[in-house]
Amino acid sequence: MGLIDKDLVSVQETRDLLKKAKEAQKEIAKLSQEQIDTICKAIAKAAFDNRVKLAKMAQEETGFGRWQDKVLKNAFASRDLLNAIKDMKTVGIITNNIEAKYMEVAVPVGVIAGLIPSTNPTSTVIYKALISIKAGNAIVFSPHPSAVNCIKETVRIINEAGKSVGLPDGAISVITTVTIEATNELMKSENTDLILATGGSAMVRAAYSSGTPAIGVGPGNGPAFIERSANIPKAVELILESKTFDNGTVCASEQSIIVEEVSKEKVIAEFKKQGGYFLSKEDALKLEKYILRPNGTMNPKIVGRTAQVVAELAGISVPEDAKVLIAEETRVGNLAPYSREKLSPILAFYTVNTWEEARDLSMEILYFEGAGHTMVIHTTNKRITEEFALKVPVSRLLINCSATLGGIGATTNLMPALTLGCGAIGGSSTSDNVGPQNLFNLRRVVYGVRTLDEIRGEDIFEEVSAIAVEDLGLSKDQLVDLLVERVLQKLK
Repeated sequence: MGLIDKDLVSVQETRDLLKKAKEAQKEIAKLSQEQIDTICKAIAKAAFDNRVKLAKMAQEETGFGRWQDKVLKNAFASRDLLNAIKDMKTVGIITNNIEAKYMEVAVPVGVIAGLIPSTNPTSTVIYKALISIKAGNAIVFSPHPSAVNCIKETVRIINEAGKSVGLPDGAISVITTVTIEATNELMKSENTDLILATGGSAMVRAAYSSGTPAIGVGPGNGPAFIERSANIPKAVELILESKTFDNGTVCASEQSIIVEEVSKEKVIAEFKKQGGYFLSKEDALKLEKYILRPNGTMNPKIVGRTAQVVAELAGISVPEDAKVLIAEETRVGNLAPYSREKLSPILAFYTVNTWEEARDLSMEILYFEGAGHTMVIHTTNKRITEEFALKVPVSRLLINCSATLGGIGATTNLMPALTLGCGAIGGSSTSDNVGPQNLFNLRRVVYGVRTLDEIRGEDIFEEVSAIAVEDLGLSKDQLVDLLVERVLQKLK
């Protein structure tokens, strides 16, 4: 027997899954809002009931993060997301404005390709399945190679739950023979109507260049500015809570801290008090060399690891109670790894003189990497908040909260989401926290409300004519001749 070509097998599997998904989506499109909502409730409940099991599987398989935090992410992607979308109209006529004479009809986009990262594998599957089905679509998942098993199990659980209450077979599926060729086939197939991409920059760029409509997100690299009016102990508590959540694997998490000189010592003292460990210059240099790979991308060995593991890998020693490794920095750019996105408990620490300098430094950091994503400010000064809101290139400006939990909508009124749009400035097609509203099109049904004469302004001309006849003694024809003569004079 000859050797089996894995690439060919994976491509054929993908084609089969897409074909089945296409047929399943036709059946989903016939379901009522009530039927769709029943399926979504079943999916969310099954995911929530298995949140611990799936969290442990994800942590064990990938080695990233903390399973306890992944439990919360699974709960967020199921229970919390369902609560946010359960009353959303996504099927059939969703708007009927009789007075304005227009209707809006939701039209599913069709079959969605769901690209899943290894940092948040199970929660992202739950989230993307829910928002896709809620909007009347089918979805085929392409798992990250290092998280295949936990993703397959998540799909199995939610698929069985959905099918038990009427979800068509093939509406939720996953590629099991994972190759680059399979992912490319998924993105470029004529049976794929939209790509929902969450992952690294290279993968997102591939999605946008595939020829298929895509919603992708860029990297996060959010600064956290602790302005002098902030409640410093609370700000530090929130930053540490955020940066240590699942060991920093959420892209909205803080990547650097900016403080003013006037409050620098207080902030440093508070970080040390609460578990932030400031690296010596020598140790900071050792870790700096380990943050990136030779090709300039993030070293995957640091992703989702504890401060102690990261330090050991870099050849330095830190206390057992150190929560986050902090290095003082002044630079931004390719020669300053601390100014980059670091999906681990590592923070850069910048000092400036004024809030204006903090704003400009934030912009420099974000334009270098992370434009369009997220930033957090700790302040009680509303004017400064407005100044940042007007100029800083982010889609989410968070005030006095955790960047991780606030950015995904867990502790704010943003749409609960694990795909965070970065807008055009970040190379994304949307700046939204992506939800069901991004996964259907609108068919607008409108009635005529103005005549051609009204568009031409004939009614206005009649009013002007009447005034001219009364005041000047001119007939309508004489008024027209006079206007034409004046126009011709102007043209000369």
